[in-house]
Amino acid sequence: MIKASTARRLAGDWAGACSAARIDTELDLRALRRRFGAELSTAVRDDLRHLAPELLRWHMPRMMPDGLLRPGLTVSLARYRTGELTAHLVIRTPPAWASGPQRMVLSWWYGAAGHHPHPRPDRRFRLDLHRHLWDARRTAELPDRGGRPGDAAPDGGAPRRWAAEAEILRTAERAPDSDVVVRLGSRRLVLRPGGTVTELPSGIRPSRPGALPLALPDAATWVPPDVLLLEAGMVQPAQLHPLVADALGAHSPECDTRPSAPGTRLVDCRGAVHRLRVVDGVLTILDHDPEEIRREQLLATLTGAPLPCLQVVDRLYRSPAELDEVRARLDHGDAASAVAVIEDLLGADAVLRAGDLQAELTAAASTRIAYGAYRAGLSPVLLDPDAQRAPARILLSGGIRRDARHRTPRRRVRQRVPA
Repeated sequence: MIKASTARRLAGDWAGACSAARIDTELDLRALRRRFGAELSTAVRDDLRHLAPELLRWHMPRMMPDGLLRPGLTVSLARYRTGELTAHLVIRTPPAWASGPQRMVLSWWYGAAGHHPHPRPDRRFRLDLHRHLWDARRTAELPDRGGRPGDAAPDGGAPRRWAAEAEILRTAERAPDSDVVVRLGSRRLVLRPGGTVTELPSGIRPSRPGALPLALPDAATWVPPDVLLLEAGMVQPAQLHPLVADALGAHSPECDTRPSAPGTRLVDCRGAVHRLRVVDGVLTILDHDPEEIRREQLLATLTGAPLPCLQVVDRLYRSPAELDEVRARLDHGDAASAVAVIEDLLGADAVLRAGDLQAELTAAASTRIAYGAYRAGLSPVLLDPDAQRAPARILLSGGIRRDARHRTPRRRVRQRVPA
C-alpha cells in the first residue's frame, strides 16, 4: 500500500493515491470553486497533492484490542476560513455496522449533515493541527511534535509536549485564556493558561459555566505509535513509513517483507513421508497417483477413514493453521492480501470446502455488502443469508472459488436499525 500510494502521489494523482490506500473520495473540486472561490479551491488542491493517505491511515484513531479503525468518526484534516464561513477537509470512518472493510471516505464539511452518524468534525480526534501525520510537506515535524524514543511516559502519554500543544490549540481557537482538558483513559487533567496542571474530578467541567472547555487533541496526548514500536524493538527502521523513518533519522537497509513462496509440506502417511505442493494452481498430493486418490476418496466415503494425506488436505481446505493470519488480514480490510495467503497455501484454482476458512471469506464478503449499502446512503438491513453466500471471487476480487455443493448453515443476522 505504501509503495503504490506513494508512487501515485509523486505522479500528482492524489485520487489514485487515496484509492491505493483504500480511501474513497467525495470531493467535487469544481463545485468547491464555484461555491467558495478560486483562492480556497487552490488551497484545497495544494493540500490534496501533498496528502499521504497511507500515512493518514496509519495515524487514524483505533480501538483496542485489535487496532481496528474507530468507527463513526469525522476527523478534520484542514480548516479553511472564507469570510464568515469555516469549512473543513475531513476524513470519515463508517459507522460500526459498515466498518468491516476498514475503508474511509475523504470528504468536505461546511455545515451540511449528510447521512454520516456524526458529520461534524470531532473535537477530540482532529488532525488539522497535526499535519505532520498526513501532509508529506510536514513530516519532518514528527520528532518535535510527537516525540523521540524515550519521550513517552509509562502509559504512552507525551506530557513534555502538552503545554506547547495547548498553546497551539488556544491560538487556533482564539481562546488564549481557556483551560485545556487532557483525556487519559478515565482520567481528566486540566492545563491552566499559566502552565498549572490539575486533575479534574469526575463530573466537573472547567472554564466558565455553559461553555465547553478546549480538549487537547488525541494526537497531541500520546507519543505516536511509530516511536513506541521502534523503541520497543517491535519494528525495524526499514518497516517504518519512509517519511517517518526520514523524520526520526531511523535508517537501515531495505528488507523484503513479502511472504516467501510456498514450499513443500511433508506428511507421515502410513509409514512413509509424502509431499504436498501447489502444482498448476491446485494443492496436489505428489506421492499418490490420481487413480489411487480417487479410489481412496471412494473408500473414505464408505468407511470414513481416508489416507493421512487426504486428511491433511481436507484440513488445509477447511481450517488451516494459517487461518488466524487470514482472519487478521480480513479484519483490517485487506482482502487481496488474505486471498494471496490462501492462494499460496491452496493454489489459485482451489475450490473451498465448507469450514472455518470458507465461513471467514463469506463473512468478509457480507461486510463489503454492508459498506456498499452505507455508501449508497442506506440504513443497515437484515441481509438475506443467500445473498451472503455470493461467490468469494466476486465479492473479494480474489482467485478463490467456493464450492457450490457445500453451503454454510443458515443464520439470521441481527442488526440494530437506527431510529
